[in-house]
Amino acid sequence: MKVLVIGGGGREHSLCWKLAQSKDLEKLYCAPGNAGISEQAECLAVSAEDVDGLVRAAKEKKVDLAVVGPEAPLVAGIKERMEREGILVFGPGQKAAELEGSKAWSKEFLWKYKIPTAWFEVFTDADQARKFIREKGAPIVVKADGLAAGKGVVVAGRVEEAEQAVEEMMVQKCFGPAGCRVVIEECLVGEEASFIGISDGQNFLAMASSQDHKRVFDNDLGPNTGGMGAYSPAPVIDAQMFQEAIAAVMLPTIQGMKQEGREYRGALYAGLMITREGPKVLEYNCRFGDPETQPLLFRLKSDLLPFLAASAQGSLKGMNFEWHPEPAVCVVMASGGYPGSYQKGLEISGIEKANQLDRTYVFHSGTAKKDGKVVTSGGRVLGVTSRGKDIPSAIQAAYQAVSLIKFSGAHYRTDIGKKALQHLKG
Repeated sequence: MKVLVIGGGGREHSLCWKLAQSKDLEKLYCAPGNAGISEQAECLAVSAEDVDGLVRAAKEKKVDLAVVGPEAPLVAGIKERMEREGILVFGPGQKAAELEGSKAWSKEFLWKYKIPTAWFEVFTDADQARKFIREKGAPIVVKADGLAAGKGVVVAGRVEEAEQAVEEMMVQKCFGPAGCRVVIEECLVGEEASFIGISDGQNFLAMASSQDHKRVFDNDLGPNTGGMGAYSPAPVIDAQMFQEAIAAVMLPTIQGMKQEGREYRGALYAGLMITREGPKVLEYNCRFGDPETQPLLFRLKSDLLPFLAASAQGSLKGMNFEWHPEPAVCVVMASGGYPGSYQKGLEISGIEKANQLDRTYVFHSGTAKKDGKVVTSGGRVLGVTSRGKDIPSAIQAAYQAVSLIKFSGAHYRTDIGKKALQHLKG
């Protein structure tokens, strides 16, 4: 099978790394890819958002299956475009991708199908939004309605902070059209976890649990990012909570989408808050998480390709993932200044040394090759991922690998996995 992976981040590198091991793979392409991905796939110089260019490239290379990493091409309707050309696509169609493409639509969907979530209101007028915030008080959450690369959410501890978020999103347009409409919602209390799986429109197959670390600094301080690290499994989701998440959230979502005439095939990610009342949905993503995919695929024993093809073809029934029992931890090394402005083109050393460590692999995110050297080219640069006999061992191994890698201004959190350790102590 000839496969095209769309995207160029750490999630796509882990997908390419795993797919390259498949016995069913004939040829692997990635568009646009990165320095690490080029070791496993032929990289094509096409942007992940250039739907026309991606369709042309897939036709030219006689691709059988396109695996869509990021959300933007899904929301732009790449599935429909590819399938018109006879190319299978792993990922939801344009209407189904609205689960992530519009936070307002997804909140209304959750409410309609009685899937547990926070109370909310939707606003298109900044003054009305501010008035509502003053009436409700803080803490409160302000979300840009559209796609904002994982950064369009402000958890405001003070009313002034929430009003400032409205100002930036709706008036200053810091996220462009994505912030013309905002969702203001209840600030749920609990611990966040990522629940990811794949669907064929009828069946849902859960992957192992995981947990992301959104804030840029230790102890969950600073602005939101695309994700500074992740681990799997997440002890906050025990066996009972795992089944509850499937029964109360994931299956009703797949069934509800079918009732809406928006059959959902592809990866489905629910960001959950684990509250005293059980799991509640914070948001949906219509693709694999980044960086959660790195530790998840590093733990996956099964050949991934048959699962992605079965999801696209509507034939997942009876299939099950097999997992390494060892936990995995991914620490993101980012450019200094991220998620704000940062320098590019800085040489990176030590990746090969880190990759020589036992049960460790360095997934590339914002990297490129220049004059035969690997250099930085994005905010999140690397996802250093290790397995260990338990979570403390996996944390230790990941940070040992991080210590071997150098680039100017490198920034990373030093507390990835700390929440998991608190559960283990309990």
